[in-house]
Amino acid sequence: MSTESISDRREHIRSVSVTALSALLGVGAALASFALTGDLPPVEAATDSRALAIVVGAILVQFPLIEYSGLYGEDEFGVKHYLFITFMTFSFWFVVWGILLTAEFQAQL
Repeated sequence: MSTESISDRREHIRSVSVTALSALLGVGAALASFALTGDLPPVEAATDSRALAIVVGAILVQFPLIEYSGLYGEDEFGVKHYLFITFMTFSFWFVVWGILLTAEFQAQL
């Protein structure tokens, strides 16, 4: 029984850590994208490829970070985890950057 609770606790800590890292880097990428394209109108900023490069960089930097942190064993990190990290980071980036662009546009009116 005690080994199950330790294993469950380790799984929970790992899940929270990966989710928090993805969320924070997604928000950070959105802030960096907004800082980079803040002088452009929202329509032009939304089509700027530099902002997309920032989120791709935020996604790619997570894989070595998670690998070197030791959260997962050698055989535990699979395609499902790559997709989860990519989806979470992109989703947070998309929503936060959209809010920032819309708020900036509303402030200019």
